[in-house]
Amino acid sequence: MKAAIVAQAGQKAPVYGDFEEPVTGAGEAIVHVAAAAISPLVRGRAAGTHYSSGGAFPFVAGVDGVGRLEDGRRVAFALPRAPFGTMAERVAVPLAHIVPLPDGLGDVTAAALINPGMSSWAALTERAKLKRDETVLINGATGSAGQLAVHVARHLGASRVIATGRNEAALAALGADETIVLGSDPDALERRFKEAFAGGVDVVIDYLWGMSAERLLIAGAKAGADGVPIRFVQVGSVSGGEITLPSAVLRASAIELMGSGIGSIALERLVAAIGGVLQAAAQDGFALPARAMPLAEVEQAWALEGERVVLTA
Repeated sequence: MKAAIVAQAGQKAPVYGDFEEPVTGAGEAIVHVAAAAISPLVRGRAAGTHYSSGGAFPFVAGVDGVGRLEDGRRVAFALPRAPFGTMAERVAVPLAHIVPLPDGLGDVTAAALINPGMSSWAALTERAKLKRDETVLINGATGSAGQLAVHVARHLGASRVIATGRNEAALAALGADETIVLGSDPDALERRFKEAFAGGVDVVIDYLWGMSAERLLIAGAKAGADGVPIRFVQVGSVSGGEITLPSAVLRASAIELMGSGIGSIALERLVAAIGGVLQAAAQDGFALPARAMPLAEVEQAWALEGERVVLTA
């Protein structure tokens, strides 16, 4: 069968070619793939830089996608058994990693939503355990996952959503209750964050880490109400993989610092998060812009890092 193949470490991009046909094992089903998105997770695992990457070659790129079972049912799925990935004509997938695809969601739309939508849904439901009428601050809300986190927080009943990001125009288009532009002055940013925390913040979803997360934690410790938990969920590290965290931040506050991703949440719950966000998208009508390209053009698609690209069979 045709697939996007990673043959060795350090490969610039997956190569379109022939790969062995998948054979199902116990508790698996063959999915005929219709669409699979190139996400940062997919890029990281293909490059071997993501913490969940394996070390065996060759393998097929791709972590999640949409397709059809042998009986024609449309499904979304994730995390097939290695060395098979989702950027192929067919893939064997554990039945526990498959969810129905809601009517009204096209293949490309759904594929573009899966990874960032799973990220935001899981962070808010599995880790933060968001309650209705709580306030959510989303750090890095102009990226794909951050945009969806705004929609998901609303869908789950957040009464107030605060969004941060560098692009003021993009922030204004999100429909958040309050926006904070991430400038380069750490002290000024901390003062602005303290204003937000003084008004009450229950949950922080952080897609950036780096300086802004560091100042968020410090501001929350200083301006948050004594003894009132702030659930700080770390999801991405676009701004850097490390911060300097004063120990007093944890001693002088009720901040609950946790991560969200593969490893911190059981795989079955991550798959359930896919189902949750796709149902919400079908109900509320939210989506992400995406460019569809044929699987055969995977090398050209891989070079388009500024766009969300979905490969179609």
